[in-house]
Amino acid sequence: MPIWRPYTSHYEGAPLPLRVVRAQGSYLYTAEGRAIWDGTCAWWVTVHGHCHPHIASAIARQAHTLDQVLFADFTHPAAEALTEQLTHRTGLAWAFFTDDGSTAVEVALKIALQYFYNRGEKRTRILALEGAYHGDTFGAMSVSARSAFTDPFREWLFEVEWLPFPCPKNESLLEDRLREIRQSGEIAAFIGEPLLQGVAGMRTYSSAYWDRIAQAVRAAGGIVIADEVFTGFGRTGALFATDLCNEKPDILCLSKGLTGGFLPLGLTLVHERLFEAFRSPEPHKALYHGHSYTGNPLACAAALASLELWSQPETQERLAQLVQTQGRLAAQWKSRFPDLPTRHLGLVWATELPTPEKGYFAGHRHALKAFALEKGLFVRPLGHVAYILPALSSEPSELERAVAVLADYTEALSA
Repeated sequence: MPIWRPYTSHYEGAPLPLRVVRAQGSYLYTAEGRAIWDGTCAWWVTVHGHCHPHIASAIARQAHTLDQVLFADFTHPAAEALTEQLTHRTGLAWAFFTDDGSTAVEVALKIALQYFYNRGEKRTRILALEGAYHGDTFGAMSVSARSAFTDPFREWLFEVEWLPFPCPKNESLLEDRLREIRQSGEIAAFIGEPLLQGVAGMRTYSSAYWDRIAQAVRAAGGIVIADEVFTGFGRTGALFATDLCNEKPDILCLSKGLTGGFLPLGLTLVHERLFEAFRSPEPHKALYHGHSYTGNPLACAAALASLELWSQPETQERLAQLVQTQGRLAAQWKSRFPDLPTRHLGLVWATELPTPEKGYFAGHRHALKAFALEKGLFVRPLGHVAYILPALSSEPSELERAVAVLADYTEALSA
């Protein structure tokens, strides 16, 4: 089958993908009739669960009304309503529509750099956190940690300055860097995943660190970009991770859970003062970015329906219940496996499995996935880091069973 799958080695004898023919709630169903509990939210997007009827119905209604329109010359009600809700919710006055997380980040970087260009200021320094992942387009790769993902393109990536990952052992080093940043006049922007780095292994850090970094960047006149493509829509226990921080971003990147996992859509939300540098009849001050499906009405309808679900009390109750369950399971795991670093934030539960080989290519990424699939559970370890990220359609008992499967695997390693 000539489908070139993402993040996958293709070779003779490689495992073939399972063929999924339908999904509902937290389960995938294969062509053979197997039910598989999805512990990844389909790569972190199906926040409410698969095929949620409220979102599906909204897309169907929109499909019979307006399918697509050239967004540079027209607007439409779904995009307007979505913009109104999210700008009101975040306090960021302008919304630029894109198609996925990478391009939401790409646009954020272009806006930050062109803001200073339009103002006639030369600012060239861009800051990011060690271990960052912001996407696979060239700008997004540039502000992501150098790795096997980026190695073939290293010489084409622009220069970025890395801040040490915010944690107690890096306290002194981070403070030295922040002191230097406050005194700099060349900082253009800082971009970070607030509170939780996903691809780096579900690494968590406190809101106090985010606030300190943002304050230093602002003292230097720079722009603060929050990449909430992963952390948004309940992952950290709040709608947005920056809701848990005092320092709010100047630019906010959204995608993944934005449409509840139904359709690709990205949004870059921008502060009014930044937009003012683009408000001009001079053609060279416009932001020249876009794509054919910008502001797609079907995707906007899905996003609006997903936000409606977030406004319902039962959604908030289920979120709180699952966050509590994940915290309890993390505490039990630490008691059972005290030597394994274990993390919990919001809906995310993660542990580092014992292995001499750490990182993305550790053997657990294949072995644990195969082990769990035999038990009817789909997980996709980040190398030696196993994690559970449930959709809100999940029951606490399903989380308990998933962690029990991971415990069986872990105990088998030392048997």
